[in-house]
Formats: sequence, structure tokens, C-alpha cells
Amino acid sequence: MSPFLRIGFSNFVIDPGLAYYEEVLNPYCAVYMKEAIDTEKGQVYKQKKPTMYPPWSTTFDAHVHRGRIMHVMVKDRTAELKSEATVALDSLATRCKKENGKLEIWLELKPQGRMLMEARYYLEKSDAAGQTEANQDPERESEGLFTLHQRRGAIKQAKVHVVKCHEFSATFFPQPTFCSVCKEFVWGLNKQGYQCRQCNAAIHKKCIDKVIAKCTGSAVNSKETMIHKERFKIDMPHRFKVYNYKSPTFCQHCGTLLWGLAKQGLKCEECGMNVHHKCQKKVANLCGVNQKLMAEALAVIGSKQQAKSPKESDIIGRDGPVGIGQPGVVRAPSGLVTGLPATALPANKDLQGVSWEGPADVSRSDTEALPEEPLYAVPRKDHQSKFAIDDFTLHKMLGKGSFGKVFLAELKKSGQFFAVKALKKDVVLMDDDVECTMVERRVLSLAWENPFLTHLYCTFQTKENLFFVMEYLNGGDLMFHIQNCHKFDLYRATFYAAEIICGLQFLHSRGIIYRDLKLDNVLLDSEGHIKIADFGMCKENMLADLRTSTFCGTPDYIAPEILLGQKYNSSVDWWSFGVLLYEMLIGQSPFHGRDEEELFQSIRTDNPIYPGWLTNSAKDILVKLFVREPEERLGVKENIRHHSFFNSTDWNALEQRRVTPPFRPTLTSPSDCSNFDKEFINEKPRLSSADRTLINSVDQTMFRNFSFVNPGMARIAAR
Repeated sequence: MSPFLRIGFSNFVIDPGLAYYEEVLNPYCAVYMKEAIDTEKGQVYKQKKPTMYPPWSTTFDAHVHRGRIMHVMVKDRTAELKSEATVALDSLATRCKKENGKLEIWLELKPQGRMLMEARYYLEKSDAAGQTEANQDPERESEGLFTLHQRRGAIKQAKVHVVKCHEFSATFFPQPTFCSVCKEFVWGLNKQGYQCRQCNAAIHKKCIDKVIAKCTGSAVNSKETMIHKERFKIDMPHRFKVYNYKSPTFCQHCGTLLWGLAKQGLKCEECGMNVHHKCQKKVANLCGVNQKLMAEALAVIGSKQQAKSPKESDIIGRDGPVGIGQPGVVRAPSGLVTGLPATALPANKDLQGVSWEGPADVSRSDTEALPEEPLYAVPRKDHQSKFAIDDFTLHKMLGKGSFGKVFLAELKKSGQFFAVKALKKDVVLMDDDVECTMVERRVLSLAWENPFLTHLYCTFQTKENLFFVMEYLNGGDLMFHIQNCHKFDLYRATFYAAEIICGLQFLHSRGIIYRDLKLDNVLLDSEGHIKIADFGMCKENMLADLRTSTFCGTPDYIAPEILLGQKYNSSVDWWSFGVLLYEMLIGQSPFHGRDEEELFQSIRTDNPIYPGWLTNSAKDILVKLFVREPEERLGVKENIRHHSFFNSTDWNALEQRRVTPPFRPTLTSPSDCSNFDKEFINEKPRLSSADRTLINSVDQTMFRNFSFVNPGMARIAAR
């Protein structure tokens, strides 16, 4: 019997006493499994397996061998943070066995920080109580060193809110922090508020529309240059003097404690503002000005002026007439789909995640919200049935991540099975992913127009969760199937590739970049046709020559233009498609590296290896998909359907699903779960409980337009 550990990392914190903690943005971990090898110079450790990037609150398996170590490194998106630790797996297994098979400890990292690690000890093919049989060794030896043996999580750049040149992003404050706008305590768990990435100003999320001062964090936005650009100017410099504080005092710019025993900071002689020495040059010239009251007064003046002359506004929002430069307003570019709600487009179309949030109608609940405009081809919500979680019976858990869970659920009235995705509202808000959730809902609604996208039946919510009710695709995903057969034969890979192209081109025709194409996100239905799933990474309204620049995607599939920080369009999807096609045909990834840096360097510079047995047309299409100049890449420069690789494909029949799939999943019933990982199936299907105090503080109006019922679901409920 071979022992192995099931390991997960759920939390990372850094020493609050270090000033560096302010720069940590969206930390993620990389795991390197290394083997002890005896050489002439002594014992050295060598990495033989590809680097793993497990998302937070997920698990991975590691077999326990003598001399095997796990090297864990935590990084952030700025590449500044590099904290690490090394753990001997046999020692960890010994500790687990002493703790009845389960261990939860804080792993100390160097040079700073610590990480919460959970480990469970298992024996493969064991029937002992408390131990489950491993259906598959995710680190098994197979053909080739880089065989596809594990699921790979996606990464995304922190969402940025650009306000007055500030670049605010959701931030975890490990020590007590106060808002620089309203001066009140920023309370809550995890990412409690926003912090500017340039000047370090800390604010409540609710105070983002009350910031009136330009960011002083860079030369171009300095007080000296910006004062000449503003029509509305406030130039009231502070008169700071070094001050000895006799009691704990907080900086009124970055919100954190003034450390030290003497001369801890600076105090303004006029308004009494207290700041760190390091924050003095970042403070705006607003001596004696109450930003909160000033912002409210300006908002009242602006609304009165617009009410008098509505003709000056090109767009009338649902909450009343507003100007183009006002929060919540979107000008639809020529050729874009009209009728989108104001939250559908960011104010700055070049930067994903930038949002200007207007005042919410707090007097209405989600069910009483103002009628929505149609989303793409989705009908209005009027007179449609409402659904709740009590209408469903949860049978099995199909998947789990930091976002929430996916369940196999049965609609009690009809007995029909669905996949229900439950997102935790507190996690969505803490990770600043409200807009990503709404994007996923809109794209899923649009998916009804194409047979190769996962279809959405309805969405609804409770106080704690958001629910997506989608069609249940019980054929498993391509990663599950490729792990069983190592690679697909030519006809099977061609069939899947052609159907994926149909789905991708449909999204692109609607101005949507998918940005997370991979084996894990391509599912099979009961007949063997593919369905693209998981639209949380999508970028909308990217028609014509529009570009975006967000760093996101799954590391193995990220296009070189993203890594180079260039603005990009749908070209990135065709690069990812090339990686996916290579994996289906050859059974391994085209680019490799011992860690993320080496992997990204390989993507930027290396040419993949093409086996001699690969057909000429297969090699040619891969070479043209891996062109590093986006405008010259196949799929962008010319229609990929015309390539010789697809000479035998009847595209008309394929689009109508009249081509018989080369593989049909083995299923015994509509509720069959045999094509899903047993790790999840064996867990009890129950919703995660949330912290009551935190949930009671959630602004429910953020999700007021989430609920939706497709007419197809209404007909099912009426049976």
C-alpha cells in the first residue's frame, strides 16, 4: 500500500509589523516536489514533476517517498513577494498519523509570513475506516515527463478601481486601519477595504465615490503637476511637524498605527492631521477639508445642474438623468449591443475591472428592483416564476473551490437534474468579484444561442449565497478523459477542436473574450458533444479595435502578449486553443518550467517540440497558432476553419450537432456521476456556512440585478 498526503493551503498572512505587507496583492502559491538524489558532491534535491499552482482552499495529492520534500513558495502579482518554506513529506506524514490522520498547522515562511496548511494521510487502495480509496494517483508516472496529471487553477490580476488617478484594489489589512476619507474604522474579515497601489491611501469600499483628491503617488499625478489640470482646484497645503505621541495613534492617510516610542509621525499644525513620515509626500493638499462632506455637496450640485439641462447628457440612466462623466454611465460604442445595464461596461474599456459605481437604490430589495433592460437576447424578467434552493434536492457535490461549490441537484417538481453552482457572497465581495459574477451571469444567459456553450436556466440568491442553475453535463471534462487515455486520437481531437471553434467564434462575434480556455473547462454532454463552461474570466464588449490589458488566465495557457503587458484582443483565445489542441494530440503541455518564471519565459521564447508521428497538417496548424505576433496568428489573420487540418470537417452539419461524436461517455442514468472526481463525490452535499456577523454587514444591493429566470426553466417548472 502506497501512502500519500492530501494537502491544502487555505490562508496566508504576513507580519503586520512589516511595512512591506501593504504591497501584497492577491498572493498565490507554487509547489515544487523535489526528490533526494545522491551525487559525488553529496545529496542534492531535483525537481522531476511540473510545478503545481494550487488555488487557495483546494487540495492536491503528494505521494510520500523517503527523501522527498515539498518546497512551497508564496508570491504576489507584483513579483515582489517571495516567501518560502520546505517541508519533508515523511515527517509531515508522521505528524499526521499521530493526529489521527489529519493535521492543521501554520507553516512559517521565510523571510516573512505564514500559511495555514491542512494535510490528511491516506493509504492508496485502503478500505480502512476514515480513509478513502484514491481513484487515481495524480502524480503517476506515465509517458513523458510532463504528462497532464493535474488540474491547473487560473490566476487573475487584482481588480482595479481608478478614481481621481488613484488605483484602488481590495486589500486585507492585518492590523487595525482607519479610512482616510471618513476617518472611521475599516472593519470586517479578509479584504475589508480598498488601498491605492500608488499612494497607499486606505478607504472603505463604500467611500470610493467620495474621494475628491488626485492621487499623488507618481510624478505625473503629483501635487505640482495636477494642480494645473483641475478645473475645480483645492490647494490647501498641510503644515506638518514631527510629533511625539503619548498614546496609540493612527495615520490618517494609510490608516495604520504610527509605530515607535518617540517621534512616531507628523502632525499638521492647522488641522491636526496625523501621518507617517513615509506618507507625508503622498498626502493631498486638503488641509481642513472634509472629503466626505465635500463629495456629497458636489454630488448635490451636479445633480441639480443636470436636472436643469438634460439635453447635455447623451445617456439617461435608470436612476435619473446623468452626464457621460458621471458614475454608472456607459456610452455604447458603434456596433455594440444596446440595452445593457450601466454596470455592464467599465468606464475605462482598456482596463478590465475598472468600475465607477453610482449610488444604489437602497430602498428596493433584489425582488423589487427596477426592471432590467434585456441582456443580449435574454427576455425581461416580468411575470416569470421565482426559484429558491428549497425547490431543489442536493444529491452530490461535483466540485469545490475557494469560490463555493457545484452540486448535482434535482428539481423537486419535475425530477429533472441540474448542476447548481453556489457562490458565497462574502467571498465574492471580499475578492472584489461582484462584476465578474455579473459578467458570468450575462454570458451564461447569452449561451442559449449556441449549442456549444453551457446553458443557464436561472439564477437566484439567498442572504448568504448566489446560485446558478445550469444544465447538468454528466460526461465529465476533457482533463478527466485525457488522464485516462493519455492523449486523444487524431479524429477525436479534431472533432473536439472543431466544436470548440464554433463556441469560441460565437463568443468573439458577440464581443466576448473567453480568456480561460483549458481542458478543465470543456465538458462533454451525455452524447459526447462538447460544452464550454466557466465564464468568470470573460471580458465583454471587445468589438472592433478595442483592447484590454488585464493579466489573467491559467499559467500554461497564457498568451505571450499578456505576459509582456501588452493590450490584447481575442488573439489570446487562439493561443490558448493552440495549447489545448497540442495537449489533446500529444498528451503533454507545449511549454515547461520548474516554476512560474521559467514557464512564462518558455512561453515567451521557446518553440514547442513536435513528435515525428504528428501529421503535417496537425503540425502546421499548431505552428500557426503559436505565432507570437497576435495579428499574424491563425484565427486572427484568417479563418481557422479553412485550414487543411479541418478538411474532413462538415462545418454546417457540425454546427447543427448532426456529426456523431467519436466517443460517448458511459452513463447509467441521468444522475450518473461516474465521470467526476471521487474526491468531491464522496463529500456530503451541503452549503458552506458563513460568518453571521460578516453576512449581516454585506451590502445586498450589490446583487440586486442578479436573479433571472430563462423561459425554458419557467416551462419546466410549470409541468
